[in-house]
Amino acid sequence: MKGLLQRVRGARVEVAGEVVGAVDQGLLVLVAIEPDDTRASADKLLNKLLNYRVFSDAEGKMNLSLADVGGGLLLVSQFTLAADTKSGLRPSFSTAAPPALGEELFDYLLGKAKQVHGTVASGRFGADMQVHLVNDGPVTFLLQT
Repeated sequence: MKGLLQRVRGARVEVAGEVVGAVDQGLLVLVAIEPDDTRASADKLLNKLLNYRVFSDAEGKMNLSLADVGGGLLLVSQFTLAADTKSGLRPSFSTAAPPALGEELFDYLLGKAKQVHGTVASGRFGADMQVHLVNDGPVTFLLQT
């Protein structure tokens, strides 16, 4: 499972012109699910997302986590992040999970996040989404389980 974490001052996801998920300060995470991923992979990724230290402390050092600052978490399914781009000039999506598994694990991740963190929002699985964000820093990390 991959999560492209972006520290944001604000982010929102729209589907057909309607805002379906939004957060203020926090993290926007594009989530890719691969065929071998399991609920354990989702649990591991969620733990990293909530505890990865990407927010500045009083001295300006990245020592605080999302849990520490109480920021929002916006999760967006992004199967293209799982693409195999090693050869050729066209991505292969054979490394992405089948849609049914992807949706099951994304829903599991989202549900667990809502159980343990205050502000959680999401895009809509499989939808054509427009993602708007103000990347703070910019700070972006690719996390893998």
